[in-house]
Amino acid sequence: MILLAINWSNVFMQVFYLILSLSILVVLHEFGHYITAKWFGCRVEKFYLFFNPWFSLFKKKIGDTEYGIGWLPLGGYVKISGMIDESMDKEAMKLPPQDYEFRSKPAWQRLIIMLGGIIVNVLLAFIIYAMVLFVWGEAKIPAASVKNGIWVQDSVLLKAGFKNGDKITAIDGETIEYFDEIQPKLLLSKSVLVERDGKPLAIAMDENFIEQLVESKKRVGNLLMQRLPALVGEYDAKDSSTGKKIGLQPMDKITSIDSFPVQYYDDMTAILSNKKNQTVTLQIERKGSPIAIDAPVNQDGRIGIPILSFEQYDSLGVFKLDKKKYGFFEAIPAGVSMALGKLKFYIDQFRLILNPKTGAYKGLGGFKSIGSIFPTHWGEWEIFWRLTGFLSIILAFMNILPIPALDGGHVVFTLVEMITGRKPSEKFLEYAQIVGMVLLLGLMLFANFNDWFGYGKGK
Repeated sequence: MILLAINWSNVFMQVFYLILSLSILVVLHEFGHYITAKWFGCRVEKFYLFFNPWFSLFKKKIGDTEYGIGWLPLGGYVKISGMIDESMDKEAMKLPPQDYEFRSKPAWQRLIIMLGGIIVNVLLAFIIYAMVLFVWGEAKIPAASVKNGIWVQDSVLLKAGFKNGDKITAIDGETIEYFDEIQPKLLLSKSVLVERDGKPLAIAMDENFIEQLVESKKRVGNLLMQRLPALVGEYDAKDSSTGKKIGLQPMDKITSIDSFPVQYYDDMTAILSNKKNQTVTLQIERKGSPIAIDAPVNQDGRIGIPILSFEQYDSLGVFKLDKKKYGFFEAIPAGVSMALGKLKFYIDQFRLILNPKTGAYKGLGGFKSIGSIFPTHWGEWEIFWRLTGFLSIILAFMNILPIPALDGGHVVFTLVEMITGRKPSEKFLEYAQIVGMVLLLGLMLFANFNDWFGYGKGK
């Protein structure tokens, strides 16, 4: 019998961050529909955060609108009078159109109402990224400054032909400027140029590279990072790691493990992977003096040693850390540019999902996958807001897709009406709504099934 230890504190924080992020995005998305509907004189019957089948956690009617919070955190909605939506209120649609109903408004007004949520999500992403840059600035590592090359974190990269110490210089013919560009571009790449032992080497990427990643460990995490010298970093005040307990001190340099020479952390991982649940002897250089320390290795092949901060590696010349602060007005165009870059990256990923040969659809995840990317500790607000900005872009993009039951489906029907002068029948819209809801439900079930029981499990 194997008992899996779950850090419920970390899980709670990720759930908290996920619900907070979705709440912000859903409320503001639906507000985009709400405010444009009110602007054109439509009656909004309901405004809900989350769905409320059978009952609501909270509801209060103010004027013509019932505001509430549902118990099913899969989104939210506004119910606009005279509109075919997820409520499928067929009886109301049988009555003659009223001036305050959505269906009585001109096509151009209905188009703006349907685009309202998407527009708000795009603007929200611009604002979030601009404020992230204004408050925290930006720190990037020039790829050319990483003098020790890469530290491969995933076995699939090793199988693809990469090695520790490789310097990635170009991907698909495009020169790499900053190190943090490498991993996103690798996921989409066909060819990678590296420098190995001072010589250029081209590595061809398999078309199903993402499928291999998914099947190896279910979710794509860190594929690589900078190759780091084996120096001990600073401990937190509450740190209870093994390294601290056995007496390792900040800036200790690990030179060997059981007589096996060590220069980088990847040397340590290679040695310790064969020393699981054993005790090893570390040879340490501390302020020029050699010291030997015995250290227990856990079942994962780790000792528990913090690495240095990026600022410390910068000061030691391991790589360069470029930091930039943004003024308020300077952050606005930079935030827009960052959001558009994230949108392009997501569209490129989406194309891969639509191509069965890549196997990228196997990595489609639901709420578990989304929640797992959020921080596990309180106060990591920069990460939270960066993720929320990206989710806002995803929400905008997904809603503009021409699928019935999504905003994009309604937009397509309205554009067709504006071009042809013929409005689709309400019966057609009802059937289209049902088909769209079935498609979305199927997609949601597939994504969440992948999370819990899908590809890569048990490997």
